[in-house]
Amino acid sequence: MEQKQIVAVAAVKPSLSKAAPSASFRLRNGSLNAVRLRRVFDLFDRNGDGEITVDELAQALDALGLVADRDGLAATVAAYVPEGATGLRFGDFDALHRALGDALFGSLDDATAAGDDDDEVDMREAFKVFDVDGDGFISAAELQEVLKKLGLPEAGSLATVREMICNVDRNSDGRVDFGEFKCMMQGITVWGA
Repeated sequence: MEQKQIVAVAAVKPSLSKAAPSASFRLRNGSLNAVRLRRVFDLFDRNGDGEITVDELAQALDALGLVADRDGLAATVAAYVPEGATGLRFGDFDALHRALGDALFGSLDDATAAGDDDDEVDMREAFKVFDVDGDGFISAAELQEVLKKLGLPEAGSLATVREMICNVDRNSDGRVDFGEFKCMMQGITVWGA
């Protein structure tokens, strides 16, 4: 496994060296992390075949502004692709993600010892991604903006985005506050993860 971690870091680390690693690379809350990773996997899997090829991964990294060495990326991915597959399945992608995270940021098991305070910090960091103007609320326009950046089809309809807001808006003020966001995120059940 150590060999895979070294190869994985070598393939991606040159593009990461421009900025300091983010502590929010991987959330300490396992179910939140699994949901986020599944969403990333689905975004990278452009043709929806359940596998991420080297080309799909390279395109996704390029779109995110993380230019990775394709040969190094191919070597990294090959180390995680099971025999007979053409790309990374979700479990393989998860293993690669864990190896990169462990190599760059330390073991997730070490991080979980920090406790509930870290979960709260992670939750606030996730909330800030959506609270674009920093006013403490996620509006339909802010949610739509984030969904557009992610390339999700739901972003095309403001009515759909408003419906998404209504599904978690407990006080019916038309926006999501941190408490509502936290309840929503803690209530997520991950199927098949």
